Amino acid sequence: MSNYSNNIVKKPWGYEYLAYQNKDVALWFLYIKPEHATSLHCHPNKTTGLILLDGEARVSFLNNDTILNPTNKVMIRKGLFHSTKALNKEGAFVFEIETPVDKQDLVRFKDSYGREGKPYEDETFEVPKAEDCLWIYEPKDGETKTYNFANCLLEVKSITDVNKFENIDNSLNVMFLKGGILAEYGQKVAGPGDIVIASTIHQLIEVFPKVSPDTIIIVFKKENNG
Repeated sequence: MSNYSNNIVKKPWGYEYLAYQNKDVALWFLYIKPEHATSLHCHPNKTTGLILLDGEARVSFLNNDTILNPTNKVMIRKGLFHSTKALNKEGAFVFEIETPVDKQDLVRFKDSYGREGKPYEDETFEVPKAEDCLWIYEPKDGETKTYNFANCLLEVKSITDVNKFENIDNSLNVMFLKGGILAEYGQKVAGPGDIVIASTIHQLIEVFPKVSPDTIIIVFKKENNG
């Protein structure tokens, strides 16, 4: 049986590994080699979000595509076919967050490596993680943990007060790992698996001024932004 917490999954386009997981989300790091691409695939039962940490990438859909530069993001609904290609000579360094957690929720439509219609890789494609692999630990209440990784500064924050969002620069993307922004009747407006630009969060909290007390987020900054 696969142990994604301890192993890297080898891919023909590079590799990926689990960097964080809770009951709601799994966060994977992907390295895509230069001019290589993931299969054109979909996830019928889960929503995914991609955020580029370093490099340049093209995310292609059946009828259009979008270019990602560092700290750019895209959210992908259930059942939407997509493929990610590295465009620069260093390759693409990507975070992928999925909810609900199910690595087998995969349908490959087209693939440059002959994997059309095949399931996710089994344990024969796994090797132990290296020492430089990232694992994200949850901060204590009100604390922030920082990670310098793939030329990006990751600020992992425990948010116990909705006003803490006000200090986040409008231009930065925010990924929700736990908790979220709540309507008065408890419905989550933004929650686990969502990647939301801070300017949108600032608008939301004007109307929805509540936050789940267990909220944990990641704020993404280019490393040269400090």
